[in-house]
Amino acid sequence: MSQPVQLLVLITTLPGRGPEQVEAYERLVPVVRAEEGCLRYDLHGVSGDPDRFVLIERWASQAALAAHDAAPHMVESDAACAAFRAGPAEVVRLDADPLA
Repeated sequence: MSQPVQLLVLITTLPGRGPEQVEAYERLVPVVRAEEGCLRYDLHGVSGDPDRFVLIERWASQAALAAHDAAPHMVESDAACAAFRAGPAEVVRLDADPLA
C-alpha cells in the first residue's frame, strides 16, 4: 500500500496582491477536493503578512499527487498565478510519520 504524501506549499504574492491568491484558491478548491486521493487541501494566511500563504496538502499516494499536478485545471491555475505571485511557490514535502 502506498504512503500518503504531505506537502506544505509556501506562497508569496506581489505586494498588495494577496486577495488575488485567495480568489484563485476559492475558485480552485472545490475541483481539487473532488479529485481522487485528495485528503486535505487548505490555504492559510500568514499572521501579519497579507501577501504570504501556506497551502497544506495531503494526498493518498504519490500517484494521486502526480495526477493532481498534471490535471488541466492545475496547469491552467499555475499559469494564471504567475501574474500575481512574487515567484514560484516553495514546496516542502514532509516525512510520512511525525518524529515525536
